[in-house]
Amino acid sequence: MTPEGVRPAAVGIAEGRIVAVGAPGELGGSGAIERLDDLVLLPGAVDTHVHVDEPGRADWEGFATATAAAAAGGVTTLVDMPLNSIPATTSVAALEAKRRAAAGRTSIDVAFWGGVVPGNLADLAPLHSAGVRGFKAFLVASGVEEFPAVGAEELRAAAAEIARLGSLLLVHAEAPERIAPGPARGGDPRAHAVWEASRPPESEAAAIEQLAEIAASTGARIHVVHLSSAAGLDRVRRARAAGLSISAETCPHYLTFASEEIPDGATEWKCAPPIRGRVERERLWQGLGDGSIALVASDHSPCPPALKRRDGGDFFAAWGGIASLELALAATWTGAVERGFGLERLAAWTAAAPARLAGLARRKGAIAPGRDADLVVFDPEASFFVDPAALRQRHPLTPYSGRRLRGRVLATYLRGEPVFAAGRVEPGRGREPSGD
Repeated sequence: MTPEGVRPAAVGIAEGRIVAVGAPGELGGSGAIERLDDLVLLPGAVDTHVHVDEPGRADWEGFATATAAAAAGGVTTLVDMPLNSIPATTSVAALEAKRRAAAGRTSIDVAFWGGVVPGNLADLAPLHSAGVRGFKAFLVASGVEEFPAVGAEELRAAAAEIARLGSLLLVHAEAPERIAPGPARGGDPRAHAVWEASRPPESEAAAIEQLAEIAASTGARIHVVHLSSAAGLDRVRRARAAGLSISAETCPHYLTFASEEIPDGATEWKCAPPIRGRVERERLWQGLGDGSIALVASDHSPCPPALKRRDGGDFFAAWGGIASLELALAATWTGAVERGFGLERLAAWTAAAPARLAGLARRKGAIAPGRDADLVVFDPEASFFVDPAALRQRHPLTPYSGRRLRGRVLATYLRGEPVFAAGRVEPGRGREPSGD
């Protein structure tokens, strides 16, 4: 899978980087040769939306388990969100705590986002200088007290500072005034439809309109995380048509599931914004198809099973997050094939575009000379049924349980060295990647 498309080719690697991509037999050299025959060599996926949760909540997820899952799923670089760890990554001291927690324990490369919270405007420039790839903010409660939401004026001030730094602002875009704190009168909190109705698409649309105004007044580059609705997509399109630097991602769970199919009490499907209906799902695929949505990221957000409240099935009480890091590539490919998209689009959505978003495109996201030899041996025709017990994430709870997915990762290479092969993950080979 080259930037020019899928073709027969040989890839030459030296000192962890790709030095040549040419026709089979023309590269020469005396190094080891590995033939893949009819399998596909993809660029390693870059997942820009992962909650590792360490330090502080390693019982939710940790660097060792998260990156093992990533390697097995064809992800060679992830960018860690600034929450739900303790401390949250809102200062240089907290960033260094993250780095210490990750040191020597990652199977793949790990970069970091910083956070925007009330009162940390002065921390943004030091965090930028210390190497964060951008900054994440919430317009609504995040679910953890260490990472409170910011108001409109705080967000505007942060956006202006981030623009001055030449960095990126990522936003959880739901307008708090459009969200109900609980089920409507008479609504069953065990029904996903009631949870979905409490956070309507209009909330997403209103928030993106606010972000467009902030982008226009500050010149900031703004990225909307986990887009879930057609209404939100429409506002992204309007902003982009107006020349504003606004991009968006969606997630495998919004592209795979439909709210009409979620059983009562099945809180493993809870996330925010909620999973929408079939019509909304297809609109998101259309947005990926026409480029309005730039990329797919997992939003891997795990927790201990007890926090999912499966015993009572209350969507409003359960932790909101879906753990899918190991399955994201296959889940996206499964839906893509069903809608006529090819491997070129899969590589663009999961590797090239996220590498650009995080400022890592000089080294990541493509099979091309000069890039890191981050490679995935992929069988696009193979399929498998998801067995939660076989997943490498910290906790096995997943809404994908028993689902048939298409596309199997057979091996993953980080800088030319295998980090996943024959079902085994190699620990400790990851590092923090350098930016563009």
